This record gives sequence, structure tokens and C-alpha cells, in this order.
Amino acid sequence: MMRAWGNRPDTFVCDEPLYPHYLLITGRQHPGAAEVIAHGPTDVQKAIDFLLGPVPQGRPIFYQKHMTHHLLPHIDRGWLRQLSNCFLIREPREVITSFIKQMPDADLADLGYAQQSEIFDLVCQWTGRTPPVIDARDLQENPKKILSSLCDALGVEFSDRMLSWPPGPRETDGIWAKYWYKEVDTSTGFRPYKPKNDPVPEQLQEMLEICEGHYQRLHRHRIN
Repeated sequence: MMRAWGNRPDTFVCDEPLYPHYLLITGRQHPGAAEVIAHGPTDVQKAIDFLLGPVPQGRPIFYQKHMTHHLLPHIDRGWLRQLSNCFLIREPREVITSFIKQMPDADLADLGYAQQSEIFDLVCQWTGRTPPVIDARDLQENPKKILSSLCDALGVEFSDRMLSWPPGPRETDGIWAKYWYKEVDTSTGFRPYKPKNDPVPEQLQEMLEICEGHYQRLHRHRIN
């Protein structure tokens, strides 16, 4: 999604701006954590002020990629009311089996499903309507249809430039890209969906069930 929006000439993209603060506060040993913290910003209010300020480079659209688990409990959610919130969901089995390759000690809070569900409910309360929800599989299977519908929901004109892009890294990628974005860097568009059948370890089955519950709540509202 960051590549799709970043390929639009009218959009500035921002990659996980609360990540340094999250790592500093939690002490989670993600790949390259010390480097991410050093690169900053670690002051969460400064990060939020940037996100609510003028769009860099004078662009009319500011696409912000957030991970819901980065919004730690002490971070007030009220600032999110000033954004147009969209929710990208993915089947928990695929997320868990992928994430534990980098973080074998992953817990429920690391995965962000509960936080995503909480923020979704808040946005519904604030706006009185259901915000856009996109399932990653639907996006891969029919990117033009899903992105067109998303743009309609946001009041933004769809652009075919969202469907393909040059390979390689971007200046707007987080400093952590070298650890997490290898597939993204080789991509030139949305790749067809391929099921991942890696088994979830027995000790994580309860976590999988909890995540499935949150996922299904949002899945019922997805754009299709």
C-alpha cells in the first residue's frame, strides 16, 4: 500500500512514524532496534505534531502507514480524529507464521489485532459510520477494484499509477526497511495471492483464536 500511494505524484508517504517511540518504551528487540531508536523521533508528541502538520513537499495527500501496536496504551487516541482512518487487515494465521520468523517470542500485543479492533470502534463512534476496511487478500486478487473503491470512500480520485511502480527502495522507507522490506523492494506491483500453509505452533493456538475473533469483526465490513 505504501508503494501504491507513494507512486502518486500528489501524495507524500510516511513509514511507521511511531516505531522509534514504541521500541524505546517497550524495549522489544526487533531487528535493528537500536538503530531505529537512534534515528528517531522517539518523542511521541513531536511525531504526532508532524503527522497533523502541513503535508511535506506541499502535496495534497498525506498517506501515513501505521502499525496499531505502535499506539501504546499511554498514547491518547484523540489525534486520530483529525485523520481519515483506513484499516488494512490480514488473515492472522499468515501474520503469525510470518512474524515469528523475525520475533519468535511474539505475544498478542505484538500483533496489533486487539489494538486495531479498539481503534476501529473509536473511529466508528467518532464519525458515526464505518471506515474503509481492506483485506490484504482481496487487494492482491483485485487491486484496481479495491483501490478504486478505497479512493471513492476517501473522496480521492483513483490513479492507475497505484497499480505498478519501479522496483527498489525509497527515501521514504523507514531505516528498518533492510530488515523487513526485501520482498517489497523487488516488487513492481501487487503480486497474486498465494496461500501460506505454514502451521501455527501449538503454544500459539490460543493467540491465533483471539486474533481471528478481532480479524473477523473487521472482515465483515471490508470493501469487496
